[in-house]
Amino acid sequence: MPRTAKRASARRVVKKPLAKPPAQLTTAQASHELEQLNRIGIALSETREVDQLLSLILRKSREITAADAGSLYLVERDASATNGQPTGPPVRLRFKLTQNDSVQFPFTEQTLPLTETSMAGYCAMRGEVIELADAYRIPKSWPFQFNASFDEQTGYRTRSLITLPMKNGRGEVLGVLQLINCKKNPQAKLSDAAAVKKYVHPFPERAVRMALSLGSQAAVAFENSKLYRDIENLFDGFVNAAVKAIEQRDPTTSGHSQRVCDMTVSLAEAVDRETKGPYADLRFSRQQMKEIRYAALLHDFGKVGVREEVLVKAKKLYPLQIGRLFDRFDYIRRDAEARVAQQKVEALLNLSKKDAQARMRQLDEEAAKLVAELQRYSDFISKVNEPTILPSSDFDLLTDIAQKMYRDPHGTERPYLTSEEVRSLSIPRGSLDTDERRQIESHVVHSFNFLTQIPWTSDFRGIPEIARAHHEKLNGTGYPYGLTASEIPVQAKMMTICDIYDALSASDRPYKRAVPTDRALDILKLCVRDHEVDPELFRVFVEAQIYRLIAQRPLSHLEAAT
Repeated sequence: MPRTAKRASARRVVKKPLAKPPAQLTTAQASHELEQLNRIGIALSETREVDQLLSLILRKSREITAADAGSLYLVERDASATNGQPTGPPVRLRFKLTQNDSVQFPFTEQTLPLTETSMAGYCAMRGEVIELADAYRIPKSWPFQFNASFDEQTGYRTRSLITLPMKNGRGEVLGVLQLINCKKNPQAKLSDAAAVKKYVHPFPERAVRMALSLGSQAAVAFENSKLYRDIENLFDGFVNAAVKAIEQRDPTTSGHSQRVCDMTVSLAEAVDRETKGPYADLRFSRQQMKEIRYAALLHDFGKVGVREEVLVKAKKLYPLQIGRLFDRFDYIRRDAEARVAQQKVEALLNLSKKDAQARMRQLDEEAAKLVAELQRYSDFISKVNEPTILPSSDFDLLTDIAQKMYRDPHGTERPYLTSEEVRSLSIPRGSLDTDERRQIESHVVHSFNFLTQIPWTSDFRGIPEIARAHHEKLNGTGYPYGLTASEIPVQAKMMTICDIYDALSASDRPYKRAVPTDRALDILKLCVRDHEVDPELFRVFVEAQIYRLIAQRPLSHLEAAT
């Protein structure tokens, strides 16, 4: 017999000897128990939330052993100094959970020293089972004693008890299960000592075996659940880093992804509560809500594939272009001043005093006229360089300026404005020309191509499709694929409303002014009228006042900096 089994049997204290040996299980009973364990194993494997899993582990352990009460302890390790992961030796126990069918009492998590002076500590350190027919009859020679403080405080009476380890596949103890008072009648309430005497008996060997088997399954499920949580935390960290990368490339839109995420998730929750209309039957699971959250956070990640100068372009000409243009005008002015000075010298040398004075006055007037003209052109260009709607009369003046010529330092005749400058300054609205706008719109394709490279689990496989459709419109006039209503996921339809609202109402940016809430909602109403966004989803957006989330959310550090 293995050493662990010997120690386990040695730890059993029976108040009365058994009247007869336990009966052998029938085939039907064995099959039923196996079926129970299988069902429990399936339930454990399907539960990913750690706290929910731990509660399920304790509850199922009590059910399968007919225990009235129970507690669950987790073994804790110190974090490594190198990677912050709990990889050190076991150092403490966390009293994580307790359940009791007969007594209700307040409970608070607490940590305990990992020593052999407690039953849970002994079990965790030795990896051995402790079986007690009566918790109050433990030989004084044993290193641990029963802590009766709970019984004293609540009036409960602990009698039979088993403490068993939760071991993973490597034999490491991850936690300890303690099951209390095995009941003959599972429905009985142990309200006093008489009820305990009447209904409680020692845990049978069969119950111990099943609890051990369940403890092993529970340990594996718990370890997998922690691994799943660690993977989720890892992915959350990656997503947050990706969003931060986007914001640092374009600080003026800082916070946009998070705001769109907050609003989209809240809109999905509001739609989930709908009991009428076309979305009355639509419900989102917890995992689908996470899918929406990730898709919204990453919807603009493809902007990392757009040239930065295009991404942050605030005016029609790039800063370098407008700088060169004004440098050119400055050269034209200085060249004119130099020519005037030279002509004045020639007048003084070659003309009479009276004629020279007249000539100099003429030259000063011509120079002043040229300087004034250059200033007027500069002011005009500064005005049309703004991303505003360009009146038709301004196109004519641009053409006039472009037709004016000057000589460069090499004597070559050149126009005041290059064809590229005229083309950019002639952008009728906004700051982007057709090619630049196409580059900006390509961020959706970049996002989709990037997101499809990630090996998503089945829960999140819709993220690329949701993210790529957030600029599509119900009438097929959106981009990049011109999808129609039936082709756009409802999650993307929700995100579109939130994305448009934030783009309109976000704080002032170099290329646009912030739009007040009422005006932003009016623009969205026009989008509904033009069959661009979903009318029912917009109704929920307004009625649930999802747009108020922007005003309530604190600024990020990047937003505050801008």
